[in-house]
Amino acid sequence: MNLNNIVIVLDHPDESRNIGSACRAMANNDIKELRIVGKKENYDIEKVHVLAIHAAYIFNNAKFYDSIKEATADCSISAGTTRRRGKKRGKLFLPEEFAEKAAELTEGGKVAIVFGNERTGLTDDQLDECTLGVTIPSSQDFGSLNLSHAVQILSYHMFRENLKEKNINVAGYTPLSLERIDKTVLNITDNLKKIGFFKMPGREDMEMFWRSLLSRSNLSESEAQYIEKIFTKMSGLASKNIDLEETNNEKN
Repeated sequence: MNLNNIVIVLDHPDESRNIGSACRAMANNDIKELRIVGKKENYDIEKVHVLAIHAAYIFNNAKFYDSIKEATADCSISAGTTRRRGKKRGKLFLPEEFAEKAAELTEGGKVAIVFGNERTGLTDDQLDECTLGVTIPSSQDFGSLNLSHAVQILSYHMFRENLKEKNINVAGYTPLSLERIDKTVLNITDNLKKIGFFKMPGREDMEMFWRSLLSRSNLSESEAQYIEKIFTKMSGLASKNIDLEETNNEKN
């Protein structure tokens, strides 16, 4: 996924502040190219900048067009976002489905994601200017999304697809392998044995218990080391207390 080839297109947005929020949503996800169907002079730049904060550069570099067709002319595909199904709308992709499809194309061409006006969304005629449709599932009772929220959701899925392709772990850590977990299990059972917690015949069941439990916990390396320190210290303290008790008995 080449995020530099993802293009966000806003068709005649009503509210300047929504444009600013959309810019911020794009920047959160490393998407920088904004195109707007409409005239720049119709928008309050100061209001755009207030909501865009440090993403104001996206609006400052935005290009303006007279139609969706013009705004997406250099793109390989253009995806119109809609929550309404209709005979002319065909198959509507979910965001994650569209992200996978977009990934195939962004290495060689641009992919446009088109968002309609806040009040009306994209009309049938506007959707006809797009090559496919994308829908964001939402409540049947209150299905309308704020423009910037819709931009955030689609941009996020593009961003996640990019991370997935690069094998970048977004969990903040790498879950341990079973081989590494077995070392922690060995530490636990060795230390439990030292304090007489179980007899030898019970060790196998104890190891199976801890292996099953820890493997489901998605432990990080630091967490495994912390558990090992607890059991090692526990065993050491138990041995120290036993030695102290034996010394006191000898004195008595």
